[in-house]
Amino acid sequence: MLRLAAFAVTSALAATAAGPLPPLPLGRLLVGPDRLTIAVSDTGNRRADGEYRLECDPIGGNHPEAEQACARLDEFAKAGKDPFAAVSERQMCSMQDGGPATARVTGTWQGHKVDTTFRRTNGCEIRRWKDLEPVLPPA
Repeated sequence: MLRLAAFAVTSALAATAAGPLPPLPLGRLLVGPDRLTIAVSDTGNRRADGEYRLECDPIGGNHPEAEQACARLDEFAKAGKDPFAAVSERQMCSMQDGGPATARVTGTWQGHKVDTTFRRTNGCEIRRWKDLEPVLPPA
């Protein structure tokens, strides 16, 4: 009994010395892992075209750059940004063509359903694609 009391005191002192614990990401604990399917076509690079599965937390799937892709998605999450949001209709975009590349992304990310398409049809869409690299391949 005395050993248990000494352990409790020692543990409490150690916890106090270490400082406050960071808050638990409760919302993240209640959400399943991120799972995305990425279908890419017409990039001009046959090795990049195809369908990939990307899983984060833990990292998995057959995405060729899964670790880097999950790290990029984590950057968006930490910044509170949605990388799958469409370009606003009010946004002024340069009229340039980035080629015929298309990517469709479906699944879940941060507990939200994802079903969006990326095309490189103007300056805003080209930037949207580039911002999501390496989740999407360079095109």
